[in-house]
Amino acid sequence: MLVLDHIAVLGETLAEAAAHVEDVLGQPMNPGGAHGRFGTHNQLLGMDPDLYIEAISIDPSAPPPPDARWFGLDAFKGPARLDKWICRVDDLDAALTALPMAGRRLELERGDLRWSMAVPEDGQLPFDGMFPALIQWHSAVPPGKALPAADMRLVQLTVSHPRAMDMAALLAPHLDAPLVSFETGEAGLSAEIALSGEHVTLT
Repeated sequence: MLVLDHIAVLGETLAEAAAHVEDVLGQPMNPGGAHGRFGTHNQLLGMDPDLYIEAISIDPSAPPPPDARWFGLDAFKGPARLDKWICRVDDLDAALTALPMAGRRLELERGDLRWSMAVPEDGQLPFDGMFPALIQWHSAVPPGKALPAADMRLVQLTVSHPRAMDMAALLAPHLDAPLVSFETGEAGLSAEIALSGEHVTLT
């Protein structure tokens, strides 16, 4: 089954991506690290229940990768925004047998973290990037459990796309994510987050 693991805010720079999260949520992000395989770097922010927000961008100090970067970052332009959702699976090979459009399996690491990830050859996820990225953690304590949880909670993640219902039908037999909903509309993501007694929206 696919279970929501984290959501990602992309930016043309990491400073822009992190500032977008911090401006909306009023919470400082934690240091992350570099992903040598794709020439990217990130910062992280934990939230309940065992979820987190990732700010990610191309790392200008890193050499370019041998192929397309993940999350469609090579083509990313414009303001920082919530642009990706990532689901964890217990068996990535089985998930890719069921959902081969998610990409090919790659083995990745950052510091003491180890994981397998499905990444399309061209870096672009289906449904204009709105299809979930698939991850299988090999570390005993992945970031969702290791990060200190800020005083906030994901209420709902809305996935919008002109063919959202087709995507929902495709994922339905495999997705166990009650906080995720689908709606027909312009491609994009919206996260409703409960924070200090009020609800804010991260887009």
